[in-house]
Amino acid sequence: MPEQLRPPRKLRLWEALALSVGLMGPTLAMALNGAGVAGTVGKAVPLVFVLGLIGVALVAYGFVRLTRHFNHAGSVYALAGVTLGPRAGFFGGFALLGTYLFFAVCTLAATAVFTEAFVSALGLSWSVPWFAVAVVTAAGVWVVNSRESRVTARTLLLVEGVGILGMLVLSAIIVARAGAGTAPGGQTLDLSVFGMEGTTVGAVMTATVFAFLSWAGFEACASLGEETADPRRNIPRALAGSVLLTGVLYVFVMFAQTIGFGTGESGVSAFAGAESSLSALAEAYVGTWFSLVIAFTAMASAFAASISSSAAASRLLFALSRDGFGPRVLARTDPRTGVPSVSLVVALAVAALADVFLDLGGVSAFDAYYWFATLGVLCLLVAYAVAGAGVVAFIVNGRGGIPKREIAIPVLAIAYLCFVFYNQSAGQDSPLSYFPWIAAAWCLVGLAVVLAAPGLAGRIGEGLSAELARPEEQAVAGAGRTA
Repeated sequence: MPEQLRPPRKLRLWEALALSVGLMGPTLAMALNGAGVAGTVGKAVPLVFVLGLIGVALVAYGFVRLTRHFNHAGSVYALAGVTLGPRAGFFGGFALLGTYLFFAVCTLAATAVFTEAFVSALGLSWSVPWFAVAVVTAAGVWVVNSRESRVTARTLLLVEGVGILGMLVLSAIIVARAGAGTAPGGQTLDLSVFGMEGTTVGAVMTATVFAFLSWAGFEACASLGEETADPRRNIPRALAGSVLLTGVLYVFVMFAQTIGFGTGESGVSAFAGAESSLSALAEAYVGTWFSLVIAFTAMASAFAASISSSAAASRLLFALSRDGFGPRVLARTDPRTGVPSVSLVVALAVAALADVFLDLGGVSAFDAYYWFATLGVLCLLVAYAVAGAGVVAFIVNGRGGIPKREIAIPVLAIAYLCFVFYNQSAGQDSPLSYFPWIAAAWCLVGLAVVLAAPGLAGRIGEGLSAELARPEEQAVAGAGRTA
C-alpha cells in the first residue's frame, strides 16, 4: 500500500476549512479586488459579488460531490483520475500544481508589497530589496508548515481571523455611520447598489471575473483529505463552508466599501482609484491608527496565503511523486509530524528563487504579485474545468446515486469557467497578453508527459486504485485512529 499522509492528530472540520480560507486571503481580496469592479460597473459592486458567489458555488458543487466519495492529497489529480482516467487526472493535477507554485511566488511577493506599505505608513524609510522580504517570508512559512498540519491550520485561523475581524469592525462602523447620517462625506445607505442602475448586463458579467478571483483557492482543503478526520463528511463541509462563509463576508464588506466611498460619481471614482480600499476607508472613518491596523492585517494575510499555497503545493507534489512522477524522495514524510517535508522545501525553494530572479531582473514586487497571480488563476481555471468534467462523467456513469438532472450544474460551471478564462485572456496588453500562452504551455507540458510515458499513466492508475480502494473501510480506519 503506498505511503499515506498520517499526521499525529487528524484535522477537524474548522482546521481543514482554514487552509482554503488562508489561500483565498480574504483581507487581500477585499483590499485589492473591489477597485477593478468599481471601475467596470460603478456602484453595482455588491451585485457583482453576489453573482460571483453564484458562479463559484457552481464550481464548488463538483468538489463537494466528489469529495463525499474520494479523498486524496492530490485533490483534482485524484478526483479527475478516478472519474475520467489517470491521464486526465495527471493533466488536471499538473495544472493545479502550476496554480499552487505560481501562487506561492505571488504571495511571497505580496508579503513584500504590504510589508513596504506598512513600514512606509509608519513614516519609516525603506530601502530593503523586496526579494529579501520574500526569502525571509519563505523561511517563516517553512517554520510553520514543517510542523504538524494542526499547527498550520491554527496559525492560518489566527492570522486570517484577525484580518477578518478588522474588516468586519470597519464595515460595521461604515454602515452604522452611513445609517445615522454621520459619514464623513455625507454618504447614506443606498440599496440600489444591488441593482443594475448605471451599468449594463454585459459590464456586470465581465466584472464577475474580478469577483470570481476572490474565491480562487477555495478547493485547497481538498488536499488535506488524508489528514482530516472523517474526510468524506468534513472535507465537503469545509469546501462548502469556505465558499459560503467568505461569500457572505465579501458581499457585506463590498457593500460597506461602496457605501463608504459613496455611490455618486466622485465616490465611485475614489473607489476605483484606491490602491488599498480598506486602508483608505479606515483612515477616513476611524483614524490613522486603524488604517495602520488594517495595513498590518493585509501584510499578515499575504503571509497566511503563502502558508496555504506552499502547504497545498507540497501535498500535490507528494501525491504525484508517490505515484511515480518525479523523484521518490518527494514522497517522503517526516516521521514525527507526518508532513511531506521534502516536497515542502522544494515548493518554497522554487517560489523564493523565482522571486529573487524577478527582483534582480528589475520586476517590481507588485508586478510579480499580479503576474503570477494571473498565471496561477489561468491554470486554476483549467484544473476546475477538468474536475467539472469528472463530475459530469461521475453522474453519467450512475455512480454515487446523484440524480441525472443535476448534471446541469457542472455543465454550467464549465461554461462559466470558459467565460472567465476568455475574459482573462482577451484584449490584454503586453505582458499580460503572454500569460494565457504561458499557462497553456504549462498545462500542455503535463499532457505531453503523460502521453509520452504510457507507463506513468499505468502507475498513476494503480496508485489511485490502491489509495482510494474500499473508501468505507478507510473511513472507518481513519475514525479509529482519531479516536
